[in-house]
Amino acid sequence: MEFLHTMVRVSDVSASLAFYCDGLGLSELRRVDNEAGRFTLIFLASPADCDRYSGKEQGLVAGLPMVELTHNWDDEPYSGGRNFGHLAYSVENIYQLCEHLQAQGITINRPPRDGRMAFVRSPDGISVELLQKGKPLDAAEPWASMENVGEW
Repeated sequence: MEFLHTMVRVSDVSASLAFYCDGLGLSELRRVDNEAGRFTLIFLASPADCDRYSGKEQGLVAGLPMVELTHNWDDEPYSGGRNFGHLAYSVENIYQLCEHLQAQGITINRPPRDGRMAFVRSPDGISVELLQKGKPLDAAEPWASMENVGEW
């Protein structure tokens, strides 16, 4: 068995791409518009993982961890992002990424008080865990004294 991807449904493609690509730094690898099924699939991966994607247009690369954003063209409510679980990414500098996300207006639901872990949510309520690569960073303000906001 090989891991292919994690699928999350999104209600606003532009807002979702702003979060996942502009905010988290993922890159779009492939997009499929299915007129008959009235949906769009957008496959994303981290820059490090994209280096392993050899530009193959046909099919997906087995073992390449991807997020599949699924946008159904007809309006339907999405709820329960928390019971999905969460996506998790290791990051080079958790403080810098959290500052970048805040500058884009994204709430840091669980700040990286410990220099190791933070949680944010996508525009559709999907929980995303950010983990410091390697050893935790030294505790630093304003993160060390920040309280949790909402659910994470």
